[in-house]
Amino acid sequence: MKIETIAIEKSERQKIFLVDDNVTNLSTGNEMLKDQYKIYPIPSADIMFDLLEDIIPEMILLDIEMPEMDGYEAIKRLKSEPQWAEIPVIFLTSRADEYSELEGLSLGAVDYVTKPFSAPLLIRHIETHLTIEMQKKQLKEFNTHLEEMVHRKTAQIFNLQNAVLSTVADLVEFRDDATGGHVYRTQKYLKLLLDKLIEENIYIDEISKWDMDYLLPSAQLHDVGKIAISDLILNKPGKLTDEEFNIMKNHVTIGVAAIKRIEKNTEEHAFLRHARLIAGTHHEKWDGTGYASGLIGQDIPLEGRLMAIADVYDALISVRPYKKVFSTQEAMQIIEDGRGTHFDPVLVDVFSKVADRFAAVAREI
Repeated sequence: MKIETIAIEKSERQKIFLVDDNVTNLSTGNEMLKDQYKIYPIPSADIMFDLLEDIIPEMILLDIEMPEMDGYEAIKRLKSEPQWAEIPVIFLTSRADEYSELEGLSLGAVDYVTKPFSAPLLIRHIETHLTIEMQKKQLKEFNTHLEEMVHRKTAQIFNLQNAVLSTVADLVEFRDDATGGHVYRTQKYLKLLLDKLIEENIYIDEISKWDMDYLLPSAQLHDVGKIAISDLILNKPGKLTDEEFNIMKNHVTIGVAAIKRIEKNTEEHAFLRHARLIAGTHHEKWDGTGYASGLIGQDIPLEGRLMAIADVYDALISVRPYKKVFSTQEAMQIIEDGRGTHFDPVLVDVFSKVADRFAAVAREI
């Protein structure tokens, strides 16, 4: 058979590869289908694969019994290549036994038509499967667009949430004029600690259950209870009395109560759970001498133990009316000296490995 050069052309008709080593079958099939489809008569599987490099058809009509590469081998290769795997294949064959049909379908063919066949019957099979493929593509596109829409809406809500949080955190900092940048820096410190924990596979069972998209923003609310503390105490230019310090400590329970009120009026959410645990436990101490609950060791939630290091470090290197500013080196030493008393010893060891990065954050922000 003389093989004519198949030009790549634009056509509204759907493209179908007809693959058969028998010249008569190619000619007959082409005559049956050419008025409705753009038919590419192809005498071997090898030539089909060469043509697939340039043209992706809507369907392949594939003979089974062919020399060099039979139909079963051809469909295996088609299904193994991502760019061709979705092309529907109908076997056209003289094999009429049940085993051959099951074999063809199990390899991924969408249909199995035995020769000889009539034009109306073959066209009906083709139309049915082209319609199914079109519906599958439309459903896939719909799902893709739906996912994109959900992603956009989720991102909008997430951005709105962060904007509200930042505003609330800024209000707290605005009232305490000595703590500018504290909220932002502590988030950065937390991220450094968490990244190192994950890198070294420490506390990974617990951390793997967290969604970092919610954990880090939730840290912004760790001091939200300070909004209810008097300016006279927040900005007192000297050491607090015992009575004043007891009032200051109330910011923990006030913050937890505020977050619980939000939880009560909305569905359970990881963001609020993290925020409540951080706000309620970042002043606890490893040896049980902290507040507000006097928790000891690993009874303190990991979120609170992490925030304790970030919060104390930033307080040390920041201006406060009741103390001098410590250098980053001094702050690092104080954290390390609190190993096993104030802080989780495992977390202090991790902190020591990233202390230089803490110092970089302190210098930049």
